[in-house]
Amino acid sequence: MKFSTLFLLSLLCISLVSFTPMNTKQANNTNTSIYFLTDKQQLETLLRKTYEWVETKNSNNDFDVVENKKGDKYIGLNLQAHNKRLEELKKTNFFAQEFLDNYNKIGLKIGDNLKTKKMEYLVGDLPPYGNDANIWCDCQDSPEQYWKTMKINIIKIENNKASLNWTWTEWKDKAKYNVKAVKENGIWKIDYLEGFDYNSLTKI
Repeated sequence: MKFSTLFLLSLLCISLVSFTPMNTKQANNTNTSIYFLTDKQQLETLLRKTYEWVETKNSNNDFDVVENKKGDKYIGLNLQAHNKRLEELKKTNFFAQEFLDNYNKIGLKIGDNLKTKKMEYLVGDLPPYGNDANIWCDCQDSPEQYWKTMKINIIKIENNKASLNWTWTEWKDKAKYNVKAVKENGIWKIDYLEGFDYNSLTKI
């Protein structure tokens, strides 16, 4: 009798010692699945966030130029403002290095064309480069908060590169605006915008 009692007590002690309560955190996470955004979703988010920034936080200080002493003509690029603008674009984390390099090349070429008088830009006139439209959207006006409803068309995704375009859903006559993106360190970034085409902006 004594032996049986001792045996049962020993079993009970062993069970209590070896019992480990389930980690609550572990239990709560048992049915949780990790959700990864697809490349298509990441690209759409990138474009919407970029254009929200363009319309709400963008300084719009693209290719700032300096006047001559008479104040009637622009004679070169404002390098200080240009470098500040490049930093602004870089800090958004929306743009690939290729886009930033191209943007810098455009600015320097415009400055060189003005300095060498290959291009004439009179104060008060529209810039002699571009097409008189906002280069970010190829537009002169836009619907309110269009980044929320813009129609995004993914054309191709291959080898960490993507081609896409966008248009507005509100105004049917808006032409498609072409964009290219590249994946840098696992993150999609814009490396080409139609409005910042080097040849179009620097031709004389």
